[in-house]
Amino acid sequence: MALNWSEEKIAAFRKALLDWYDQEKRDLPWRRDHDPYHILLSETMLQQTQVATVIPYYNHFLQRFPTVAALAQAPEDQVMKAWEGLGYYSRARHLQQAAKQVVQDYGGEFPHTAAELRQLSGIGPYTAGAIASIAFNQPEPAIDGNAFRVFARLFKIDADIAKPQTRQVFDQLIRQLIDPQRPGDFNQAIMDLGSSYMRAKDPDPAHSPLAAFDQSYLSDTVLDYPVKSKKKKPVVVPYFALVIHSPQGYLLVQRPRTGMLADLWMFPLIDRSELEAALEVDQLIEAAAQFAALSGVALKFADAGAKPVRHTFTHQQWQLTLVEAESAAFDLAVLPAKWVKAADFEKLALPTVQKKLVAALKAGGAL
Repeated sequence: MALNWSEEKIAAFRKALLDWYDQEKRDLPWRRDHDPYHILLSETMLQQTQVATVIPYYNHFLQRFPTVAALAQAPEDQVMKAWEGLGYYSRARHLQQAAKQVVQDYGGEFPHTAAELRQLSGIGPYTAGAIASIAFNQPEPAIDGNAFRVFARLFKIDADIAKPQTRQVFDQLIRQLIDPQRPGDFNQAIMDLGSSYMRAKDPDPAHSPLAAFDQSYLSDTVLDYPVKSKKKKPVVVPYFALVIHSPQGYLLVQRPRTGMLADLWMFPLIDRSELEAALEVDQLIEAAAQFAALSGVALKFADAGAKPVRHTFTHQQWQLTLVEAESAAFDLAVLPAKWVKAADFEKLALPTVQKKLVAALKAGGAL
């Protein structure tokens, strides 16, 4: 997208934005230095997560793994435990893999360019732009949801931001505007503007430092931008969650290495959609037979006395019916599973959905 502004207008735009940022920027822990590891950690945590939620996790994580080398060398289960509660656990795995790449391939020093940074695990164009601009003063755009919203309103861009090709439109525009002397501050100012005067709901464009440049404000069409096609509703996936108890504790299985909640510990799940549609006793018998086929152990089921648990991911909503089973202890050598006492649940990295299951059992008096 070609920008038909004069050099004087571009300079005025930059000055208005950065003067405001110098006075009003948020005091965030990852802004107190320009360490690329700190920026990578914060930007990884901020994906799909609010700033207020991230701050205590960020501080705790840095206490546990203060350097990129410390993270690279840490046991994975400790990293996952430190991440527990943030969700989207693949972020933590990519983060540690990127740390290993920095240590092994770059001698512990982060690469400086966005192109090189994108070679690290889990780093996309936005995070690469953020690190390159903030840590290394490279004039690279950092285009996230805030940037889409701010620039779509400023220039009344009606391209659908849900389409991947739209990013190029914004990239071309921002490269013409970004301050070459202070690119990191420019990007962070846009982040702050998008979370304040130009937020998605209840914006206040009249008091924005860029009000004079805001075409949507001047034409009273602020809420028409950005243009974004609606997401599809999450697909409902019904499960039986098997609460299997023995004298050695409760049976937790480790999720597969790939896919949702990879490597995390949960009660065994059986996909109810693969059973008959009606919730009858024969379904429970069939579910028991499926588990018996995997483990060699026959189980007698009883209602866990808890309400169904719902948990929504980006593309799926799990609906979990809790079912209890008592079993004699048996050897788990052939399964990615272990017996865990209820008091020891907190020692493992448990996904939020598993914590919901435990809470439902306690509420129903079954745990």
